[in-house]
Amino acid sequence: MSRPAITRRRAVLAGLVAAITAAAVERRSMTGTTASRPLPEDGVVGRLPFDGSWLTEISPTRQVPSHGTDLFGTTYAIDFIAVDEAGRTAPGYSLRTILATEPPELFHAFGRPLYSPVAGTVAAVHDGEPDHEARRSPLTLIPYGLSQSKRIRRGAAGVAGNYAVIRTAGSSLYVALAHLRRGSLLVSPGDRVGPGDRIGSCGNSGNSTQPHLHIQAMDGLDLDVARGVPLRFEQFRQHAPGRRAAPAHRRLACPDQGSVISAA
Repeated sequence: MSRPAITRRRAVLAGLVAAITAAAVERRSMTGTTASRPLPEDGVVGRLPFDGSWLTEISPTRQVPSHGTDLFGTTYAIDFIAVDEAGRTAPGYSLRTILATEPPELFHAFGRPLYSPVAGTVAAVHDGEPDHEARRSPLTLIPYGLSQSKRIRRGAAGVAGNYAVIRTAGSSLYVALAHLRRGSLLVSPGDRVGPGDRIGSCGNSGNSTQPHLHIQAMDGLDLDVARGVPLRFEQFRQHAPGRRAAPAHRRLACPDQGSVISAA
């Protein structure tokens, strides 16, 4: 089975969508969640792969495919960004935020520990990709989006950056954690892991405009041909950022896009 043809037009369009999505992260964190759509019942169930509060930047509860493409098994992929009590992904804004790039260390997600959501065996890892400068300004996001085709042509490393892929115990399904910090991976292929075992740290490698975790479940190891499957979490608390209402306790669910979640 070969990978679907990737035209320059298709890649650039995907890049622009990613750039526009990234530009809206801070706005979404203030306006709350989007309407939730039901997902198919199959797929993977696991624990949250992080501690603390994280914004659900992109979720398949809003649309499928969640990232606007089925490429690289991303059909039901979820993006999470760590936030503070005010729902901010970074302490504040500066002139550099408006006009230029920013160091990834400025963001709450950068360097945060990430854990295996499932029991299984590490099937693949990739390290060595640099952590990019972060981009919140449209002046930097649009050119970045237009260069998307270059990253896609590099394949998994160009898109996912540093990553780990885990084969879930007792099944032929896999979970991938992407955009990890360079040099932070603590596992190797063949290692057995359980839910909550440390995998690495959140970074800004690959196709990433600010430090975040991209996590997805799929039916194969080869990202070039794998098909995405739904990923749900056993239990978590969910609320709209900036709202004072009590968080909802959710079970066996996928977080709503725009919501802030934490361990139950």
